[in-house]
Amino acid sequence: MKTLIFTLLLFPLLTLAQLRDSVQIKTSIYEAVYSEKLESPLKITYTVQCTNGTASRAGMDFYTDKSVHTSDAKDYVDNVYDKGHMAPAADFNCTKEMLYKTFSYVNCALQNQYLNRGVWKMLEVQERVWAINEMVSVTIRVIFTDGSSKLPTGATIPVGFLKTIYLHNTKKTYSFYFENIKPIKPSYLNYQIN
Repeated sequence: MKTLIFTLLLFPLLTLAQLRDSVQIKTSIYEAVYSEKLESPLKITYTVQCTNGTASRAGMDFYTDKSVHTSDAKDYVDNVYDKGHMAPAADFNCTKEMLYKTFSYVNCALQNQYLNRGVWKMLEVQERVWAINEMVSVTIRVIFTDGSSKLPTGATIPVGFLKTIYLHNTKKTYSFYFENIKPIKPSYLNYQIN
């Protein structure tokens, strides 16, 4: 009986020890570095594919990946955090299949709802405006510190997001840093760091 109890107590520790600091993931629409320990992407890279797609997201919800230990729906209950798409759904709504790929929890971070629905969304719209005339590549780094809070459900809350946008034709680079809080300034331009 003591051996069984010890084994049951040890099992969660072994599971935690097996979680990876970073997993490289490549899909047909984005590349990610994902931390199973933080249950969050660390980096997402993508090129805007659709500037005015019409595929509907009706009935779509985020899904887990059997090969990667990710956050899940319970991490987003009764708190101020949205399931923040890193590679935005609207940048890939050319087809239902492309759109669906953005709903993986691999592409999802705990993002303050006011940030996600405000200046962050405005910058995503601007990416698509730029992409009308040129190729637009985006890299997002999800920022954590030693003091980042962990939810009781397991996922760690990012302290911020660094988004770098590269316009290939004009060779322009724009970088923006957003703290993961309710924004106090009205425009994404207020968060530009270069």
